[in-house]
Amino acid sequence: MVEDDWMMVARKSSFWILLALAAGLICVGLFFRRQHWKPVTIAGAITVQDADPRKQLPLAGVEVSLAKKAGENNAGETSAKSDSNGFFTLKLPKGLRRGQAMTLMFRHPDYHPLDLKEFAGDKLYVVHLVPLSRNADTSTRPAVAVGNVRVRYSMQAMRTVDVGSAVKTFEVENAGNVPCQGRSPCSPDGKWKATIGSASLDAGPGNEFQNARVSCIAGPCPFTKIESDDFSRNSQKITVSARDWSDPTTFLVEAEVVHTMQSPIEHQSYPVIFGGALSFTLPTDAEGVSLEADVAGETIIFPLGPDLFLTWASCNAKVNKDRNSVYRCELKPGYRFQ
Repeated sequence: MVEDDWMMVARKSSFWILLALAAGLICVGLFFRRQHWKPVTIAGAITVQDADPRKQLPLAGVEVSLAKKAGENNAGETSAKSDSNGFFTLKLPKGLRRGQAMTLMFRHPDYHPLDLKEFAGDKLYVVHLVPLSRNADTSTRPAVAVGNVRVRYSMQAMRTVDVGSAVKTFEVENAGNVPCQGRSPCSPDGKWKATIGSASLDAGPGNEFQNARVSCIAGPCPFTKIESDDFSRNSQKITVSARDWSDPTTFLVEAEVVHTMQSPIEHQSYPVIFGGALSFTLPTDAEGVSLEADVAGETIIFPLGPDLFLTWASCNAKVNKDRNSVYRCELKPGYRFQ
């Protein structure tokens, strides 16, 4: 009887184990089936085709689309454009499963069209386009030389500007050889009667004095002493005091007046040139960006402006994660770097 009970328990345990395994296999199958049918989004980068990796510049504004297949009506509606870094993402139609063949089309007016046969899936698509100018430039005129390119820009910064100077004299009246007899003020040794005189200067709102100095210029200067050096501190108002224990003396106070304000400071740098393109980076708060270059032997300043327009190059810019701006300019047909 006990043996029959154990057999029954074993059969029930095996049943539940097999049921759990079957449920697990169904879940796994559903998961993979869902992943298999899940819409695919592909990502890639588009650059200029060149044997030198340094000249494979990112291409912006390239239209990326999925070629239609026979009998399909919506595949051609799938499209995207590359950004300033050449990056693009393209969400494929739901009917296009992973591993299926597809044809990606890349179009740009300045580059040869490219149809790329690929398979849908998790992959980094790197595409190189050939410029039309390399094979289709039929111009017989010599290219215009562009040389000595410099980048000019300004940045706001705090700057101290010298706006003037201040000069003032003051006298200290005293009679010499008069014993002090303990009546302050006295000479430093307490022997002779002394007088303390002072003068003040005000630089005005928003200004301050720098390099303030005071000196005795008339009278028995050896019998004088500067009482306080507060005037040597940079501030809007300064006061100087002097002690005289002999005959009358005259003192001279001088100082520069400065004003600290935020103002643009001009900067200049040089771009890196590879082949027919140049690159440079600037802080994001750079203002008034322009390129100075010798074009056809004449030095000209070309403001980029918000549209990044140049007569001799096509430019684009992007902001990096470190908040710096990266500029790239590619020569237009008919120009060459000198």
